[in-house]
Amino acid sequence: MRIKLAIILFFFVAASLNLEGQPGKIIHIPNIPGFHTLKCDFHMHTVFSDGTVWPTVRVEEAWREGLDAISITDHIEYRPHSKDVVSDHNRSFEIAEPLAKSLNILLIRGAEITRSMPPGHLNALFIRNANLLEREDVFDALREARDQGAFIFWNHPGWRAQQPDSTLWWNEHTRLMESDLMHGIEVFNFDEHYPEAIDWAREKRLTVLANTDIHAPIGMTYDIGTNHRPMTLVFARSRTEGGIREALFSRRTVAWFNNTLVGRANLLEPLFFASLKINNMPGRLRMGETKKIQIENNSDVPYELELVQPGVGFDAPETLELKPHHITLLELSGNSEQVAGMNELKAYYKVKNILVSSTENLVVTFTFANN
Repeated sequence: MRIKLAIILFFFVAASLNLEGQPGKIIHIPNIPGFHTLKCDFHMHTVFSDGTVWPTVRVEEAWREGLDAISITDHIEYRPHSKDVVSDHNRSFEIAEPLAKSLNILLIRGAEITRSMPPGHLNALFIRNANLLEREDVFDALREARDQGAFIFWNHPGWRAQQPDSTLWWNEHTRLMESDLMHGIEVFNFDEHYPEAIDWAREKRLTVLANTDIHAPIGMTYDIGTNHRPMTLVFARSRTEGGIREALFSRRTVAWFNNTLVGRANLLEPLFFASLKINNMPGRLRMGETKKIQIENNSDVPYELELVQPGVGFDAPETLELKPHHITLLELSGNSEQVAGMNELKAYYKVKNILVSSTENLVVTFTFANN
């Protein structure tokens, strides 16, 4: 059995190192003023816990898909391949690190502390030694992670295997927060969306994350040719590990999954407008006339808009779809004599695929010059 596994792992390593001439994707998500927008996945597994790939494969996948940073978070307590893959808890990071450096992928040392509910599974990022997290008491393990400088988040809070009937916030999670042992929460994991977690993040000032929790090869789980994996967008002051850590603790993240963005309005609004180039056609709008405005979406996100209130002196489309890398024509029609004397025209839309809570969409204001 060990010989067979060794052969398989050899081919995984060989494949991951054969990158010459291979294309890497570019994810088009813009920076926002003052920050770099980094594409990240902070939850994944390898054969060193219950995954099915060698650590370097995770790095190669990230490079091919255009990610900036990843963390391999193999389980501390659950290692079903341990009879065949014998090592300490730091080994998956050590194997992946050289390839990550050569491909300019930021590899963050992490681990998953895997317990029953409560408190469930939690990931610890930016740790220094994963072996020291192997403690009998979960609070002891998390305190060790915190003392190593870790950013800690709650994984898949609504996972049916642990919360089959309803997604609950337990007293233990309050205790974790009060003890500085939990800083973030996954609002999306693998293929599951947790509305409750979106509201908890907002109410309790937790960092929002979306991650794959990938175990198999990425291409066997997601159609990455036409879509994207779930990921956390991190707004960092620098493209460094330190920049990511500071941003996570400062809650400067947005969860991106299934072409949906979730986060705080003060990040989502600049991200939305940074995606667009608005070409305001010259000419004053008058009653009975039409003013055409070109909106160019340079991002990979298809924005779906719905008008939330009528314009003053003009009519605007009830719905609007801004397709990625396309120009959409917005037509405003004058419906009163008042509009000719206005220097600005304001249109108010909610963005249906951008959430600031489980039930609220981001509302944006377009301001067009009228001259």
